[in-house]
Formats: sequence, structure tokens, C-alpha cells
Amino acid sequence: MSSEKQATWGGRFSGDTDKLMLHFSESVSFDARLAPFDVAGSKAHASMLAHVDILTSEECEAIHKGLDEILEDIQEDQFEWDIALEDVHMNIEQALLKKTPAAAKLHTARSRNDQVATDMRLFLKNACECLIVGGIWKAQHALLELAEKYRDVALPGYTHLQRAQPVSIAHHLLAYVEMFGRDEKRFLQTWESANVCPLGSGAIAGTTLPIDREFVARELGFVDSDGAPLLTQNSMDAVSDRDAYIEFAAACSICGTHISRLAEDLILWNSSEFGFIRLPESFTTGSSLMPQKKNPDSLELLRGKTARLQGNLQTLQVLVKGLPLTYNRDLQEDKAPIFDSLDQLLVSLEVLEGTLAGSEIDPEACARAAGDPLLLATDLADYLVGRGVAFRDAHHVVGSLVSLAEKQQVPLDQLSDEDAAGVHASLEPGWRDVFNLETALASRNKPGMPGPEEVDRQIKRWRESLRE
Repeated sequence: MSSEKQATWGGRFSGDTDKLMLHFSESVSFDARLAPFDVAGSKAHASMLAHVDILTSEECEAIHKGLDEILEDIQEDQFEWDIALEDVHMNIEQALLKKTPAAAKLHTARSRNDQVATDMRLFLKNACECLIVGGIWKAQHALLELAEKYRDVALPGYTHLQRAQPVSIAHHLLAYVEMFGRDEKRFLQTWESANVCPLGSGAIAGTTLPIDREFVARELGFVDSDGAPLLTQNSMDAVSDRDAYIEFAAACSICGTHISRLAEDLILWNSSEFGFIRLPESFTTGSSLMPQKKNPDSLELLRGKTARLQGNLQTLQVLVKGLPLTYNRDLQEDKAPIFDSLDQLLVSLEVLEGTLAGSEIDPEACARAAGDPLLLATDLADYLVGRGVAFRDAHHVVGSLVSLAEKQQVPLDQLSDEDAAGVHASLEPGWRDVFNLETALASRNKPGMPGPEEVDRQIKRWRESLRE
């Protein structure tokens, strides 16, 4: 290869780079997607250099014009990437040199270290605010639609995968709306972490040139709510800090975990043993051997994608755990996990939305399961508490009743009054009224409970929140 391709750093080298090393060390195959952010950073840097009279206004204008043309070529897939130039930064700079000699001045007072740190912070801000949050909102909307459509349908809630107490299906689905709401906050917190400008930190110790870091920060939108510029305060930290990357990967991993838990619930509900939901054919597949099968592949893949998101987080944490200050080439490997986490989470949210939108609840199957009187055993204990029985004693009494019903092989609410009174005198005639499911749910209208009035309030709250 020609040493001309290494002009940015090759001055002290007399030999060529081995072709294997070129392929091993290049990053443009994946960091090319930073091009819009790299161009934005370079334009802001050029404007700052003109502002402090290092560039003339004509040179700045030529650089801006050339960068805009290059970005247009990239977006139209007309740009030729060269791995010999290692990364997105050098590819764009070399292309700019062909358009204007002023490009030779563009790298004044900056390093690829603070350049890539700036690019990635811009990328993370865009990913959080413009991409992922929108995907979360769509998933929440799909959950709310399903919850509102079947708000009157009850089904068993489970602990230890055993039937526990009855809830409405709306209350169950709203639990995931809450989870995704916390995910949104995490991504907005990551946006805040990324919203600090490192440009001007140089390779490690800044520069002796009279740059204006505040100018660049304003140009790139690294500002607080009042428009004041936000700058990194230590040049060594600025070029080696990867906290926002890890926060982003963690937020993706947690959001993926919520998706995976919802997917598992839907997989169980879709099974013949539960039968609570029918999944859309458009998001299920068949078996190559068994013609009767309709497999919940979209949901199983969502579980699998979560493992990938968790692996990306682990990759980043291990990558930085033993690095000394400041920049080390290991950090080139920080981008692929971030890009992959973004891509996999976005498609996962989209698939989840599509699966939910086409799903139908089977109210009859849910009613059969919710009709199990054992689901209201705790309500029977509460009935005794209302008659002055200590809860621990009431718990023991109802446990004895359950045991007696099992021995007689009858449902709990079919024990005779005589048998019930024999267990405890407070079980007077009328104790079976506890087993009215509609009454049981209606009595749970305190904040956060599955009563119909409270569920309606929560649906309304979330609809208003998402509209805002």
C-alpha cells in the first residue's frame, strides 16, 4: 500500500503497514454510520476555528460546503470507503482534501480522541431522544389498546407460576406500561449524561491554541435548559470516559429484559395449557414437520435478543475495567456493541408492537381460569379479619379450609356451612359471598390496585402522558 494513505500519522514511519494489520485495525466498516455526527462536529469545529481567526471565513465556508457534499454522497451511497484510512474520520478528511486545501487546517486543535468522543455523544443523544423513546411510546400504545379493549376481562395473577389472586388483564398489561415508562426515563438520563461536550480536550491535554470550547458546545447543542454550554472539565477524563456508553447499553439491556418478560407471559398465555391469547399469524411461524403448529417465534426471538443486549453491556464493562488513562486502542471496540444494542432494541420494540397489535384475548378461557375459588382464599382471610380474627389466625383457618376441600375433592366455596363453622365459628352463613369475582375486584380500587375504577384511571393517566 502507499504510505500516502497513512499521512495523518505516518510521518515517523518508514515502512508500510501489513495488510493483515490494516484489516485487523480498521473500524470504518462499522463506524461509517457516525458520518452525520462527524460532519456536524467538523462543521462546528471549523466555525470555531474561524471564530478565533485560525481559519478565514472563506476557508470555513469551503470546508462547510465540502462536508455537506460528502455527507450527501454518503447518504446516497455514492461514497467510497477505504479501510486503509482506518476510520470514518480519516475517510471524510481525505475526501475533503480533494475538495479544498483548507481541509488541511481542519484538524487543528483536535485529536481523533476528542473527535470520536464528540461523535459518539451526538450519536447517543440522537439514539435516545429521536429513536428509542419513540419505539417505547409505540409499544406502550399497543399495550394500552389491548388493555382498554379487554379491561373487563379477569384472569389469574401468578406468583411462582402458581395461581395467586385474580387481576384484570388490563392491570397485568399496565404493569409493562409502567416498566417501559421507567425505561424511557433511563434513556433520557443517558441523554443527559451524553449532553456534555468533550471537543477541545485534544488527545489528552487540550491545546495551546486559542480555541473557544463554549462556542463549539453551543453549535452542537451541548447546552442546558437555559442554553448555557456544557463542557467536560478534565481533558484526560473526557477522552477516556465511556460512562454514557455503558449507561446506554444498560438501559437497552433493562428495556430488553422487560420485553423478554412480557414475551414470556404471552408465550405462556398462548400455550394450549393457558389459552388466554391468540397471537397473529403474521408474527408466528409453523413447523417443518408438524402441520398443526403455530409457534410464537417472534416472542421467542425477543427473549433471545435480550441475551444479546445483556452481552453487549457485559462487553463494554469488561472492555474498560482494566484500562489506564487515557485513550487506548481497545476503545475502538466500544462502538459495535452500542450500534448493535440500538439496532436490536429498535427492531425488538417494533416486533413487540406488531405482535401486540394483532393479538386477541380469549375472554372465556380467562374467565374459566379466573373462576377458581382458590384465587380468593386471601379475600376469605380478610373476611375473617373484618370479624376480629387476627390475620395470622385467619390465614391458618383458611389454610385448614383449603385442606378440607382437597380431602373432600370439592371447590373451596362448595364446603358446607357446617364444615366451615366447624373450622372457625366466625365463618357464618354468607361466607361464600367472598367468592364473587366482580365484587372482589371492585373492592380493590386503592391506588395501584387492579380494581376497575383504578385501572380506568391508570389507562387515562398513561394516555394523557403519551399525548404530552
